[in-house]
Amino acid sequence: MATPPQASPGYSRTITPQMDSLSSKPDQSAMSPAPPTISSGAPRFPPPISQQDQIPSPSIKLPTMLSPANGVKTGSSVPHMSTPPGPPVFASPVRPAAVPFRTSPATPQPVAFSSASALPTSSPPYFSNGSVELQQQLPSAIEEPVPDGKSPCVLFSAHKVLKHKKQANVPSLGFGVLVSPGRDTSPGPQVIQRDPHRCHDCGAYSNLYSNILIGSGQWQCVICGNLNGSEGEYIALSKEELRNFPELSSPLVDFIQTGNKRPSFVPVTDSRTSAPVVLVIDECLDEQHLQYLQSSLHAFVDSLPPTTRIGIILYGRAVSVYDFSEESIASAEVIPGGASPTQEALKALIYGTGISLSPMHASKEVAHLIFSSLRPYKLNVPEASRDRCLGTAVEVALAIIQGPSADFSRGVVKRPGVNSRIIVCAGGPNTYGPGSVPHSYTHPNYPHKEKTAIKWMEHLGREAHQQNTVIDILCAGTCPVRVPVLQPLAKASGGAFVLHDDFGEAFGMNLQRASARVAGSHGLLEIRCSDDILVTQVVGPGEEAHIENHETFKNDLSLCIQMLSVEETQCFSISMENRHDIKSDFVFFQFAIQYSNVYQADITRVITIRLPTVDSVPEYLQSVEDEVAAVLIAKRTLLGAKSHSDAIDMRTTIDERVKDIALKFGSQVPKSKLRRFPKEISLLPEFLFHLRRGPLLGNIVGHEDERSVLRNLFLNASFDLSLRMVAPRCLMHREGGTFEELPAYDLVMQSDTAVVLDHGTDVFIWLGAELAADEGRSAAAVAACKTLAEELTELRFPAPRILAFKEGSSQARYFVSRLIPAHKDPPYEQEARFPQLRTLTTEQRTKLKSSFIHFDDPSICEWIRSLKVVPPEPI
Repeated sequence: MATPPQASPGYSRTITPQMDSLSSKPDQSAMSPAPPTISSGAPRFPPPISQQDQIPSPSIKLPTMLSPANGVKTGSSVPHMSTPPGPPVFASPVRPAAVPFRTSPATPQPVAFSSASALPTSSPPYFSNGSVELQQQLPSAIEEPVPDGKSPCVLFSAHKVLKHKKQANVPSLGFGVLVSPGRDTSPGPQVIQRDPHRCHDCGAYSNLYSNILIGSGQWQCVICGNLNGSEGEYIALSKEELRNFPELSSPLVDFIQTGNKRPSFVPVTDSRTSAPVVLVIDECLDEQHLQYLQSSLHAFVDSLPPTTRIGIILYGRAVSVYDFSEESIASAEVIPGGASPTQEALKALIYGTGISLSPMHASKEVAHLIFSSLRPYKLNVPEASRDRCLGTAVEVALAIIQGPSADFSRGVVKRPGVNSRIIVCAGGPNTYGPGSVPHSYTHPNYPHKEKTAIKWMEHLGREAHQQNTVIDILCAGTCPVRVPVLQPLAKASGGAFVLHDDFGEAFGMNLQRASARVAGSHGLLEIRCSDDILVTQVVGPGEEAHIENHETFKNDLSLCIQMLSVEETQCFSISMENRHDIKSDFVFFQFAIQYSNVYQADITRVITIRLPTVDSVPEYLQSVEDEVAAVLIAKRTLLGAKSHSDAIDMRTTIDERVKDIALKFGSQVPKSKLRRFPKEISLLPEFLFHLRRGPLLGNIVGHEDERSVLRNLFLNASFDLSLRMVAPRCLMHREGGTFEELPAYDLVMQSDTAVVLDHGTDVFIWLGAELAADEGRSAAAVAACKTLAEELTELRFPAPRILAFKEGSSQARYFVSRLIPAHKDPPYEQEARFPQLRTLTTEQRTKLKSSFIHFDDPSICEWIRSLKVVPPEPI
């Protein structure tokens, strides 16, 4: 392996494909929402526990775990929350990454398009849960150092919490957490095959921070302070003996529910691959689009495991359900598409002699035959005006997945053990039958019909969700698909909505990755935290769950969120505030995710985090994670960008946010009224500058439908993909096949180099003109760049476009528009970001300057100064 060149101090990093993963920070994933505390009478605390009877919380160990990526279960009482609509969620395959390094601190996993619901919580009445009193009454349960706030599934914006409410509750910076309920971790959590011990008062789970009376086995809840029994299980001769209990030694554990609930439980090892996948295909395509689609479909069926059951449905003016019992010809049952299918039609289809769902090992050749038999649209009708009964086709797909229902078979309803999946391949809008809209926007009644269609589609999506069926909609081509109408169908079912330029490579990759996404069912996220902390908003792929647990836990004040599906790449963004000034030295957060996994086992994942509190603002700022804080701010901001005009307003809010952070946390510049942005979070302005001018809020993506889909995807995206969508990652090719990571400024455009820019949903390969002139070197560089791009995005869903172009070409603007312009900055500021420039000769500097495509956009320093704020160092 070639020796990597020396990385530039402080800013760059050298990466070699196929090496061990490199990341600037530990691998963590975005995760869960925090619980709003709810008022109720303050519980009476037990007498202080003597020091000798306590069990100190042991140091954290993370043993082997059960791979989650799914989830569901019951929950507890809930505070009131408003739930604005949000995007459907995408997930990447759960198989381990073949690439050692990550596209961000961790391998980005798409999240796919997701419609995140924002769940702002109302302020519940004051409730003392004893977090303060507990600290005063009892000696600390932690005698040995335990890492605080460390879990691969939970990312806090800061590792410390400010004690003073006025300082902590500055909305411009904010405090929050990203929770990824189904994220796979390595090493994984310990798996416990018994029921957890829960607080009888508030429902919280015993954990490594709980005070234990080793003589009686009683444990004290860190959330409400109640003393609970353990049925003698925690009785021990010594503190060390209790460390054998995984929940008392690890912040993250998975409980497998056994006993009364599922006495005859047997893991179904192949349930993940046997769940049906039904393709619902648009048959109104022109020849060129159809050829690409056929290639993608052939590759798709070749990629499926042999036990996967598949169904194929075509839709146009009618719905054609293909029969796998015919081995030599493509045969289909045809159902009219102008209205929802009748019970008689569905009964004839389900009880007929044909086979609508068949395992791949028995039907692969028939599937290939069906795809080869597809023919292009023949009538002379514009694409947007062709009749497509997409709604009826999805209804039929749901019916064949469910099979004989209560209406058909004496009340016996089939309930699939894992989520089934419908994948819609659409080339145009739904213009015929239920949920349709008129062909033209000029129709006099279009607004009303669109509103009616949106409601119908959302209802159909909820119906699919109730049947444990996820609907992914993959659109391609140049015909507008009316995103506002189709997106609610995918969102309400917990599925993904993706736009493509055509039915080619990226579409085919997403088709394969959509079917491989692991989805759990019946997911419920419970959030509990110390009484000092209030949850103010939750953004993510779920909705408020109204569950009454008062009979079991009389003071259960957890915030409960029903997850539409449970997938590895989902993420909840939770904003929090101080309820009042904090007097204790620590605050506690507990996230419980209940779900049914792909093997049909009921899992409860419990994550408990403790964060220290501080009085010092500089100490707090030092603990802030710039990347996590930027993603939280971006998700809160994007929630308000529902249209192009809203997006423009959101750019202004980012400007005001930077000014307010400098005012509240920055330092006064000597002999000036200006304030300097705090140096402890010097990277934050760079992330926000990328956000305001990038595809999420800027104008570099052409159509509003595309921007809307990107924003919906972002709201539910994992931390890794979210970070890449906000701020691109820039990797420069070096001799020997290595790559040096550099900041995404236009100073990277050096004519003798090749650069890879990973922007989440797009990856660009830029080839300098001088390098392009050397055929041998350029071919090697392009090959290395393409290999890197494929490795970086191997598990990402949706799969990004990968575009390659040369310096000076028209397509190069895709690349340049996503870089921060720095060529107009003074040389000393350029060299602060790129120490490599100090070694360039005057001739090389002139050549570099001539390669810039000049836009009117200000540089980041000019932008910050225009806000009357002094940039931090090193900006």
